[in-house]
Amino acid sequence: MSAPPLVSRDVSPLAVLLALSLVYVIWGSTYLGIKFALEGGYPPLLMAGIRFLIAGSVLYAFLRWRGMAAPSRGQWRNAAFMGVLLLGLGNGLVCVAEQTVSSGLAAVAVASAPLWIGLFSAMQGQRPRQLEWLGLGIGFVGVLWLNAGSSLTADPIGLVALLVAPVAWAYGSVWSRGRDLPAPFMAAAAQMLCGGAAMLVAGPLLGERFTTLPTLQGTLSVAYLLSFGSIVAFSAYIWLLHHVRATLAGSYAYVNPVIAVVLGAWLAAERFSAHDIGAMLVILAGVVAITLARTRTAKPA
Repeated sequence: MSAPPLVSRDVSPLAVLLALSLVYVIWGSTYLGIKFALEGGYPPLLMAGIRFLIAGSVLYAFLRWRGMAAPSRGQWRNAAFMGVLLLGLGNGLVCVAEQTVSSGLAAVAVASAPLWIGLFSAMQGQRPRQLEWLGLGIGFVGVLWLNAGSSLTADPIGLVALLVAPVAWAYGSVWSRGRDLPAPFMAAAAQMLCGGAAMLVAGPLLGERFTTLPTLQGTLSVAYLLSFGSIVAFSAYIWLLHHVRATLAGSYAYVNPVIAVVLGAWLAAERFSAHDIGAMLVILAGVVAITLARTRTAKPA
């Protein structure tokens, strides 16, 4: 039997294009949104904690109003662990890094997450195919290239943060497979609530304080991140997962860094060396190879 179509036959191509555009552009722009929020007076972990706690509260309240069951105690425990890994470390450390690292370079570093997912999957017994091994090799060469000679080397904190962030995101993603979790939207709400709360606790413990009143631009940036980044784009992504093949929905992984680099250069006058661009292209080549390998080895319908 032939493989399932890339797009479900009962879905409008225009709707798919719109959903993909939302995921590409909004998630690609969140790195610049974080930069503007930090420049507007928001400490990194407190900013991210506020973003996810409010977004999670709004989504959770809406789902409960629609009659969706609340997570069980075990589901809350799993969601809390994922929230700390994916949001607390995965997103929180990106915010920490962007205090000194450009938004585009942060996006390039985060693009390595699918490589780590492939590595952790292999460690759990999911043996990669030959093309996946090739993709992992290419991608990690790009990661080493990025971290060996780019502007990251001038900032040890940013370097470490952008090394740990995608690793934490990848481990949390692989760990979640087969776990007792609520429905996708409720799971996201629970993770945002737990991850946001964790960052609001960690921020002050690490010395974060609001030393001045945040600017209007900073506050609008946080509002954009929590509304569009955490709710609108995520909803579009979940819709895509239900109507198109996962490879198409997951294509944001190698589109977002390019958009982030373009927006950073356009709106924030960020500069990127040939070294940075070359490392990004190598990382994305590895991610594309892994995606193609998984597409070819997917079970037929």
